[in-house]
Parts: sequence; structure tokens; C-alpha cells
Amino acid sequence: MALDDAAPLREGSAPDGSVLLRTEGHAGHITLNRPRAINALTHTMVRTVDAALAAWEHDDEIAVVVVTGAGERGLCAGGDIRAIHDDARGGGRASVAFWRDEYRLNARIARYAKPYVALMDGIVMGGGVGVSAHGSVRVVTERSAVAMPETAIGFVPDVGGTHLLARAPGELGTHLALTGDAVGAGDALLLGLADHFVPGDRLAGLAGSLSSVRPAEALRRYAAPAPAAELAAHREWIDHCYAAGTAEEIVDRLSDCGEPAAKEAAQTILSRSPTAVKVTLAAIRRARALGALEPVLEQEFRVSCAALASPDLVEGVRAQLIDKDRNPRWSPARLDAVRESDVERHFAPLAAGEPGLGLAG
Repeated sequence: MALDDAAPLREGSAPDGSVLLRTEGHAGHITLNRPRAINALTHTMVRTVDAALAAWEHDDEIAVVVVTGAGERGLCAGGDIRAIHDDARGGGRASVAFWRDEYRLNARIARYAKPYVALMDGIVMGGGVGVSAHGSVRVVTERSAVAMPETAIGFVPDVGGTHLLARAPGELGTHLALTGDAVGAGDALLLGLADHFVPGDRLAGLAGSLSSVRPAEALRRYAAPAPAAELAAHREWIDHCYAAGTAEEIVDRLSDCGEPAAKEAAQTILSRSPTAVKVTLAAIRRARALGALEPVLEQEFRVSCAALASPDLVEGVRAQLIDKDRNPRWSPARLDAVRESDVERHFAPLAAGEPGLGLAG
């Protein structure tokens, strides 16, 4: 049964099979189903997941929603970056429509009335964080690799990522936002991106049990003590260095503090898009001030729309995913060459006639 044929929606799939929907007992299961692309999100996938959540929220037979990714590599590697690259290169606007629906989905997940259980096994990056880390029950495994790696492709953390990272303890979220580094299960729990650790070989049992028992009971059966949080030992230098006023000063502090890991972080930041780094720093700090998710998503939408016109987005995707030479030519190429006006334009009001998300205000 295709999505359009489901009335009410209980079982089925996206028209192209990229999302599979099924019910088992009192659980509604959403499986992202593009395993060759590590389940990277397309607009069709976003709309299918949103429609399923809307239908199941008012279905008395569904008590819990479970989100998983097909294949062995991960829940979701993010949005379909190649499609966004092609859209940006061609001066299109399809990405704007995609982001509008994606960010609205993120908001729906965050306020969902029923337990939303995200199994964050394997790679969970970018848009994958958006469909998992806003949920009410977030499960990581020893295979989890969670990241918002946008600065590496000339973009800025979105899908509510700046909201999540701004709420992390100390400056841990700023560190991850600027470097784009991935973290494992222990650190995902420390940062507040996940709630529970379940060994990978117990995931199937956990998912199956949700058809008949509440998430809390299922987790009592299958959860285990989490691995140590590696970043906990680095809090002192992370909090000191990333509290600096500017990106340049952050890099200087990281380079000079005498910690090898800090120096490595400085080199990583210097390899990222200078514009994206500065906009990301501003976005994280503004997200702290905004507080709630919805206004942060509205801010991220403005930032993303502005970034679509940036040469660094096209260049970053080219270097990382298309030509794979890992040698992006950023414009401008240095942090000190990024003007304040270059940063501020990302936060400017939308162009006349461009609707926002309709979430805040």
C-alpha cells in the first residue's frame, strides 16, 4: 500500500519505498529505507514520516512510535546533500521547501504526544540527529557515531542542532558545532543528545518488546550501563577555550593551552569553512538566548536559506562528497577575512514573500 492509499494510515511506505511503515501490537514502526545512502533524508521521506506521525498521534491503537534505519551502517547520515548541492549550484529553491518541511517535522517530533523512541544505532548525523535527538526516548549503542558535521561542507548546524548543542553542559556543544566531530554513546549521553544505552545485540529485543510494554519497562529489560564519556576529561580546556569572544580567539586559546587534543581541535576548525565557523558560533550563542526550540528552528531556517547562496556550500560538498579531494577552496579562506556583515546576513529577515516555518510567533 502506498502512502497516498492509506486511510487511515497504519501500514505502507513512501511512494518510492524510502520509508517503510508498519504496526506491531501497540507500536508504530518507521523505518528509513535508503541503506545504500545510510538512509539520507529526501523530501519524500520527510513528508512520509510527518504524515505517519500526524496520523498515529490520533490513533488510539498506537501507543508508541519506534524509528529505525535500514541496513547495518546507521540510522541516518543526514539530508540528501548531493541534491542540495545540485540545487544550490543551479540557483534553485527546492532545498528551501525541503528545509521548511524538515524543520517542521523536527518541531513535531519534539512536542509529540506519545513516546517517540529513536534507535540511534550507527551513523546519526545532521538530519539524522533531527529525526532522533528531539524524541522523548533516545537510545544509543556501542556503534553510535553522532555528529553535526556541517562546517566541513560550508554549512551550519540545522534541524534544531544549534538548540540541542546550546543546551549541552558548558561549552561542549560549541566544541562539537565548530569542529563537526562525531561522538560515541557515552558522550552523546553527556551532551544530552541521547537518554539510554542499549547494546547493539539487544536492539531487536527492545524494538520487539515495545509492541506490548511501555518504553520504561522495555528499557529496564534491555538497557545497560553506558560507556564512559570521553569528553568529560576535557571539560576544563573546552569550557575555557570556547568561552572566548570570537572564533579567532577560540582558535588561539586552543592552540596555546598546551593540550594535544585542543591543538588538534584548532587545526580542525581552521580546516572548516571560515564563514560557516563564524556563523555557527553566532548561531549557537543566539540559540542559547532564544531558549525554546521553535524560535531556534525559525532562526536556522533563515541561516540555511542564506547559506544556500554561499559559494562555500557548493564547494564543501564538492570536496567532501563529489570529487572527494578533501581540499575545499573556501571563500574567504581565513577567519579574519570574514566580515561581520557576512555573518549578519545569515540572520537577516527572509526575503519578501518567503514564508517562514510558522512555528514561533
